[in-house]
Amino acid sequence: MTFFELFRNYLNQILGRKQEFYELLAAKDIGTIKDQMQTRGEEALAALREYTVDTHPVMKREDKIITDKNGKFKRKESVWKLPVPYQTYINEIALVFLYGRPVKWTQISDGTDAAFAKFQEVIKRTRFDSKIRQCKRLAGIETESAMLFRVFRDDDGQPDVAIRVLAKSKGDEIYTRWDQYENLISVAWGYKVREQGNKVIYHFDIFTPEIIYRCTQKSMGWDVEEEVNLIGKIPIILFQQEKEWAGVEHLINREEMIASRTADTNDYFADPIAVMAAELIKNLPDKKEAAKTLFTNDKDGVDKAMKYVTWDNAPQSKKDELEWLQNHILTNTFTPHITLDTLKSLSQLSAKALRTVMMLADIKAAKRKESHDELLDRTASLMTAIIGNVLDVSLRTQCDGLKVGHEFQEPFGEDIADDLDNINKALDGGILSTETAVEMNPLVKDPVREMERLTAEQAERLKQQQSIFGDDDGAGPQSFSDGEEEDDDDAEDGESKKKKDDKGKKPDKK
Repeated sequence: MTFFELFRNYLNQILGRKQEFYELLAAKDIGTIKDQMQTRGEEALAALREYTVDTHPVMKREDKIITDKNGKFKRKESVWKLPVPYQTYINEIALVFLYGRPVKWTQISDGTDAAFAKFQEVIKRTRFDSKIRQCKRLAGIETESAMLFRVFRDDDGQPDVAIRVLAKSKGDEIYTRWDQYENLISVAWGYKVREQGNKVIYHFDIFTPEIIYRCTQKSMGWDVEEEVNLIGKIPIILFQQEKEWAGVEHLINREEMIASRTADTNDYFADPIAVMAAELIKNLPDKKEAAKTLFTNDKDGVDKAMKYVTWDNAPQSKKDELEWLQNHILTNTFTPHITLDTLKSLSQLSAKALRTVMMLADIKAAKRKESHDELLDRTASLMTAIIGNVLDVSLRTQCDGLKVGHEFQEPFGEDIADDLDNINKALDGGILSTETAVEMNPLVKDPVREMERLTAEQAERLKQQQSIFGDDDGAGPQSFSDGEEEDDDDAEDGESKKKKDDKGKKPDKK
């Protein structure tokens, strides 16, 4: 089969799917469209049950039934249920090492300063750094979340944009359509709205690059309204991953069960039990009596008349297993074990040393960056389209040429002193420009504005030098004192006299 035939078959397949999709929309058969789209709803609910401690398997332990010697029911005795929130700890550590500090955006195109300034303003105004942390946290819990960029008109009638975080735990349903090359074709958002009369209406919005379909479920069928997508791109950034504690679920359940059973055992045996002869029971002193004395007639001594039964040694094998479980739970999820003692020892370490100690979490963050690099690239592209097509049409040309880069920040910061020293050495060595040095400076938040300030300060220093030492062409200051004018006149007279004397001299003959 030739390349042309392969391409034709692929095109026909895409057009066939697209035609079927639009035919279903025209027929308002939204139910069939939902069935053909992918969703992680059940997987998200299962992950949420593992994340919430109240729904851990150990919470299903049944109370112990106590019977008498004849086997008759006496009472129910509660058993311990001790869930351990490993999932929360593992997920938060993963989040901190990826988005603990905001993403650093950089402009890598020329002549697009106004568009990039608008880009940074939108990032700040929409609280993007907060929203992306929410999305990463929810994706680590539920395996899926999304950022919806919603464009609208504010109270003054001006175009604006806001970000909404979508997740199953917030009552949202996320549906997707992909082609065989893993390209996202469309995204749908299912949600419920309580309207007038306390009636709950189900909505299903389908987003494509060209059209947004607003679908509303009625008692009989669906209403479908079409809305032109002014952005020109699907306004959703999709976060998908496996749950952060994937692979250690059974280890966590085992540790919780052992801890709960150990607690029950401690209730029975941890406190000492008094064993005494029958005649001593009659002579027991009152518990509030001072200088208590106990008399016994036992000829063999007090040790046989009364003693305590204590649990001298807990099973070592159980302790070893708990340590083994904890070690493998954290190691297999690439999570460092951070305790108060660890924090005390780490407080004096530099950022580079901390990175070495936290190597496991750094490895996991590097793995996540493989997919999040693409998400951030798409975010920059989507936000640039929103600016050029909706928020400020006058910047459309600049937005078309704007190229935005991103950089993940280290969670514990950088060694600023070492960075500045390296930048200064490169600058003095002539292998680094001033503009690049400013961009690399960790103390600078806005490189463009900082360069403007440096240029203005340099011009001001040059102006001051000129006012003190005179212009570069040797013209001298514009105003002089009387004494200075006389000195100049004398200098001119001396120069004229010298010229006359030189003229009267005859040239030497060699």
